[in-house]
Amino acid sequence: MVHTEGVTAARAMILAAGFGTRLGALTQQRPKPMLPICGTPLVRWSARWLAHHGVGDIAVNLHHLGAQIEAELGRGEGIGARMHYSHEEGMILGTGGGLRHARALIDGGDGAPIVVVNGKIMVDFDLAGLIATHRASGAEATMVLRPDPEATKWGSLQLDEDGRVVRLLQGIPDADPDARPTSQPLMFTGIHVFEPRFLDRIPPDGEQCIVRTAYRQLFHEGRGLHGVITEDYWWEHSTPQRYLEGVANVLSGKASLPHAEQPLRGVDDSADVHASAEVVGPVWIGPGVTVGAGARIGPHVQLGAGVHIEADARVERTIAWEGARLSGTVRDAVVPSP
Repeated sequence: MVHTEGVTAARAMILAAGFGTRLGALTQQRPKPMLPICGTPLVRWSARWLAHHGVGDIAVNLHHLGAQIEAELGRGEGIGARMHYSHEEGMILGTGGGLRHARALIDGGDGAPIVVVNGKIMVDFDLAGLIATHRASGAEATMVLRPDPEATKWGSLQLDEDGRVVRLLQGIPDADPDARPTSQPLMFTGIHVFEPRFLDRIPPDGEQCIVRTAYRQLFHEGRGLHGVITEDYWWEHSTPQRYLEGVANVLSGKASLPHAEQPLRGVDDSADVHASAEVVGPVWIGPGVTVGAGARIGPHVQLGAGVHIEADARVERTIAWEGARLSGTVRDAVVPSP
């Protein structure tokens, strides 16, 4: 079911221009937003999530291997929204600079709110509810926040009983010394919605962080900055281990993901699994995969199209990209394409 109430007027942007350095050599082949999960790259998951909730125009900023992202999403075929691209040449512009550079694509001049999502995450969250809450509050910007045991490590935020952000980041003084936080420390999910005028707060030149520039300015005004707390599924994939855990989460059914365009687990009909091989779910085995005699696959294994598993191999908690060949014992690994 597509949730469209209060959302269809919104525009959106997916931030997808980073280098993904914590993924190491994996990002020499593909940018982080192109990491596949059950056959679908992260950036396509984000676009389909936005379109599922009625967003009709989506911009994506591109830099490192950005041509792959544009080729994947095209004009929006199969997504249900019109796709637009903001090419960042030379220096990466950061979360704030990227939004400033793409303003013509996301600010239609009609006052429609702008939704922003980080291209490295998977999420199962009620965007319609976020838009409705944002509009009802009269806020200039609303951040989606989540409880996290390491919130203080990443820069925690806190809300008061009215949903105002009253603690922003460590080292930033409270805008209102009389404010009383009522929430636990929270982590910013990388999902937010704001009015187009919020973009005026981004400095006009250079690389900019949206939190330490525009959000910090709005916070110090002591009004107009709200937060919404969610405990719905959210996961970011910035390291190989986080990527492996994210795939395991989806295979295990920890996210419902109604915007999925294909099954989230199982063996594709075109895969050739030898009768003597053993498949231990949950797994996702893609088209054209071959599994040799006596091999054991799973649990928590994702095999992309055309992967070949040698006879007697043992593969557990592993992601193999398209065309990879695996033999022997492979555990807790991300195996790129040859």
